[in-house]
Amino acid sequence: MQHMLETLSNNLLVPTILFFVLGLIAALARSDLSIPAGAAKFMSLYLLLAIGFKGGASLAAHGPTADLFVAIGVGVFLSFALPFLAYLLLRMMTRLDPVNAAAVAGHYGSISIVTFVTAVSLLDLTGVAHDGYMVAVAAAMEVPAILSALWLVHRFGSNEPRTDGLGRDLLANGSIVLLTGSFAIGAITGGEGLELIAPFVVTPFTGILCLFLLDMGLVAGGSLLAHRRLLSPGLFLFGVVMPILGALSAWALGSVVGMAGGNLFVLMVLAASASYIAVPAAMRIAVPNAEAGIYVTLSLGLTFPFNITIGLPIYLTLAL
Repeated sequence: MQHMLETLSNNLLVPTILFFVLGLIAALARSDLSIPAGAAKFMSLYLLLAIGFKGGASLAAHGPTADLFVAIGVGVFLSFALPFLAYLLLRMMTRLDPVNAAAVAGHYGSISIVTFVTAVSLLDLTGVAHDGYMVAVAAAMEVPAILSALWLVHRFGSNEPRTDGLGRDLLANGSIVLLTGSFAIGAITGGEGLELIAPFVVTPFTGILCLFLLDMGLVAGGSLLAHRRLLSPGLFLFGVVMPILGALSAWALGSVVGMAGGNLFVLMVLAASASYIAVPAAMRIAVPNAEAGIYVTLSLGLTFPFNITIGLPIYLTLAL
């Protein structure tokens, strides 16, 4: 028990997580600290490019394996299945109507790219081995949850979801385009390509991530302050319980198929995270009558900070 607590403490006290905590505290204290929007956009693009490229280069070094396809299969299954668990919990724990419950549920099968990037950085900082192909798993888990949410709206809601243009918008989502595109370029150019741009994608990575997470702490804290009245006790509890259940589901399923260590940890993080970019955009198109304030506040203002500050160290301790 003492060893577990020590490991948990060591995993929590790393610069990336502490800078996020700093931003969260600053926002909740109503500090005037801010990061220019242009700088935040650049940092997000940089992080997606760097993590995608390094993942692709890692795949090129080791080649596609059966483990890659197993991991993608498990990830896609979790992305499809978790919204149904989330919907059931929301209907039991809250007073949300079927449409809003379905819209929220879709966020909890999809993934948070920033949480994923932070998890990979935590593995690098703690020296835990992992495979770069988990980038492909992250990309594969974006869309299935949206399909599950739309089915839930169709099955239990009073109105048909709108799907005109939805597929195009999902495929053209900037985060996914850059992440998968960088992954492909890294896989094509391999180690030689990585060596060429290592001073850009490797050396400054952790420092830029710290600054980016400082900004995300400010954003999450601001969202929580602005929309805290939307969070009933049941919704608040859901926002904490659901990521834990998602992580445990991934831990159980991943262990069954032989995943372990860093790869299992990343799968747990992906299953525990909640989208606040791709899915909100999809829900605004497909389910315009759902209340965006509820699902954005839950995913960005509650589940995201919970995962970054508390969840990641716990998931890593369990995975190891």
